[in-house]
Amino acid sequence: MAEVMTDLGIGDILAQFGIDPVNSGASTGEYWLNTSGEKIESISPVDGKVIATVNSGTESDYEAVVLKAQEAFLLWRKWTAPARGEVVRQLATKLREYKEPLGKLVSYEMGKSLQEGLGEVQEMIDICDFAVGLSRQLHGLTMHSERPGHRMYEQYHPLGIVGIISAFNFPVAVWNWNTALAWVCGDVCVWKPSEKSPITALVCQQITKEVFAANGVPEGVSGLVIGGAEIGKRMAEDKRVPLVSATGSTRMGKSVSAAVGARLGTSLLELGGNNAIIITPTADLKIVLPGAVFGAVGTGGQRCTSTRRLIIHEDVYDVFVSAIVNAYGQLKVGNPLDETNHVGPLIDHDSVNMYLSALEKAKDEGGNILVEGGVYEGKGYESGCYVKPAIVEAKNTYEIVQHETFAPILYIMKYSGSVENAIAIQNNVPQGLSSAIMTNSLKESEAFLACTGSDCGIANVNIGTSGAEIGGAFGGEKETGGGRESGSDAWKVYMRRQTNTINYTDSLPLAQGIKFEL
Repeated sequence: MAEVMTDLGIGDILAQFGIDPVNSGASTGEYWLNTSGEKIESISPVDGKVIATVNSGTESDYEAVVLKAQEAFLLWRKWTAPARGEVVRQLATKLREYKEPLGKLVSYEMGKSLQEGLGEVQEMIDICDFAVGLSRQLHGLTMHSERPGHRMYEQYHPLGIVGIISAFNFPVAVWNWNTALAWVCGDVCVWKPSEKSPITALVCQQITKEVFAANGVPEGVSGLVIGGAEIGKRMAEDKRVPLVSATGSTRMGKSVSAAVGARLGTSLLELGGNNAIIITPTADLKIVLPGAVFGAVGTGGQRCTSTRRLIIHEDVYDVFVSAIVNAYGQLKVGNPLDETNHVGPLIDHDSVNMYLSALEKAKDEGGNILVEGGVYEGKGYESGCYVKPAIVEAKNTYEIVQHETFAPILYIMKYSGSVENAIAIQNNVPQGLSSAIMTNSLKESEAFLACTGSDCGIANVNIGTSGAEIGGAFGGEKETGGGRESGSDAWKVYMRRQTNTINYTDSLPLAQGIKFEL
């Protein structure tokens, strides 16, 4: 068993939220339940110490949470949307109050830098603010009927239970991307967080409980079941869950999609990325360097939007490669709670092995290592999860390059000729999440954004691939799954659409002029 964490002030944070670091005894429900499920140790990749131990949810736990959610939905859907929005507004206020301790816990449990942990909580606050405004704008359309004396319009109604399967890399923000919108839409939520980051999930439930209880929100509007793939499988197959929002690997997404589709449910999928930055001859080095380096090493390369590939024009290839290699030499890898460090650990030893395997495969396929990888050892690296950000000169056709490796490995490749050649290279992977071009040419930027340009759900000009603003819809195409979360009109997936026709005459004319007389 790993050593139980006692320092860094994390114990005080856990106590603040009522979590016993030895055994929280909690895994399901808006109000914590003791369960008999298998124990899960949450081990921090920062120092290899146990944060807390939780019980995983059993089949009966899952059933209890879903039944409670069904009951809650019958009441919650009757609340007006602005009233639901007011509850979410108060949640945003509470998150502001808890931003520092929750952000620190995110950093410690997941391994991302403290600033990124705080930034993730800020994303939660931002989406709540967005949802509050949205609660007064759940609008449909009105149409002119082809029949005289008739009126047509569309409206949106709550769906019911929204199942949320989230990944370890954004252990709290992605949950809130879904819940904030789902709640103002009148839905209730059941959450299966990653078993690699259960403690932050428990804290989110505690914060939510505090706000919901103060407002008389029905118990069951926010449900939680901690567990492994079997819980996600059960959720995907459950006909009582009309929408399953799943974030994770493409392999996982295909499994969820098949199960949900088999029962004609709806799945919102946010899956793998293989994101590229195109660097053209007119690109500004001052913009390229921070965009490319943070995109590749931020969160230890464990973002779905992490930069995996740099596609550089041959005329500026040597200059930019030299600059990026030099920038990597300045990176500091270490405890993510120390703000002088740029890169923290990978989530666990399995991820480290996957990183090492990818580097070996890249070498086997002919890749030229420009910045050596490897695992850090010694004082401060006792967890065994700290790895060296690596750069590999490669070809886009390498099998390993075609796959997403959740680690700080950056593949660099060269293109010649027009920007269309670079776009073709960028698009020639199975994934289609995020993309970027660095250029000062209007023609190149417009070609990149045209329908014949980037095939990704996100296409940026002169910013990197990593990260996104709350106001825009987030998601990608191809093996990224096609889902959209967060801003714009992403709220519509959380509601059912209904067309209404009202006849205010004394006769019954039929559509298309059909005559039917008795």
